[in-house]
Amino acid sequence: MPAILDDISAEILDLKKQIGATILAHYYQDGDVQALADITGDSLKLAREATHVDSPVIVFCGVLFMAETAKMLNPAKTVLLPDLQAGCSLVDACPADKLDRYQEMLRINGRQFQTVCYINSSAKVKALSDWVVTSGNAEDVVRNKVPPGYEILFVPDKHLGRYLQEVTGREMILWDGSCMVHEIFSVGDLLKMKKQHPTAKTIAHPECPKNILDLADYVGGTEAMIKHVGGYAAPTTFLVATEPNMMWQLQQRFPQHTYLGVPGITCACNNCPHMARNTLEKIRDCMRTGRPEITWQPEFDKAKDVLARSLLNPPKSELVHPHGD
Repeated sequence: MPAILDDISAEILDLKKQIGATILAHYYQDGDVQALADITGDSLKLAREATHVDSPVIVFCGVLFMAETAKMLNPAKTVLLPDLQAGCSLVDACPADKLDRYQEMLRINGRQFQTVCYINSSAKVKALSDWVVTSGNAEDVVRNKVPPGYEILFVPDKHLGRYLQEVTGREMILWDGSCMVHEIFSVGDLLKMKKQHPTAKTIAHPECPKNILDLADYVGGTEAMIKHVGGYAAPTTFLVATEPNMMWQLQQRFPQHTYLGVPGITCACNNCPHMARNTLEKIRDCMRTGRPEITWQPEFDKAKDVLARSLLNPPKSELVHPHGD
């Protein structure tokens, strides 16, 4: 690590003590950020861990909807986000006013449904929903919490929704949204990589399109990927179809393996530009100034109730399914 980054990291650790902060970082953050965090995880783990934080301040190194989730589940705590512009293409794909109109149209037409929204959504969309899911608890919610006889309106990720439909057998009305990172993996390059590395195992996130998932040996959310890779004792090559910073976490935990990122259609990397907005400098600055802070919004009142009943009970199952083996 360059000396200037060492200095900033030291300053962050000092500020953490001064203000009484706990740093949470998503697996899609840069490795230097994950290395400083008190807790790393996927959306589900971080949402749950946030409710156990004792310190008065949470510094959330992720994107806006994640920091909002932490605030809703911890109303009394100060929640800081290094960059308020750290958004999400899935959030943008499902504006709350458009969802509200669509739900009303379904009701007018006599459709009996419940709305299940992926956590990658705005607080206003969560407030319009019956359930909030992550890739870690989505199958459990769809199988065990949405009553039989109800249609499921799944928003906003059509790929995750289609995958859930396949593994649970529940029919869904799918919103036309997708993740800008997982949408662009190249099938052609993945096939070449599988040919070059015939013994490699392909692991993919369910936000990927079906043509990628069909080529995967294993499909699962980020926590599930870690658990799966940890089951291999002998050195193994993994072709990884998710945000590439995930490989830093895998390398830290299981250095005996080799990890190769599946490239995108137009480039050799699929880094999430929103996650990348959180730099060490911005983390330091938000801790210095106490800004940007996530403040309570009117829609948080209803959204927090949906979040709590959806996420805070341990899942009976996880969204993990082997393909091909």
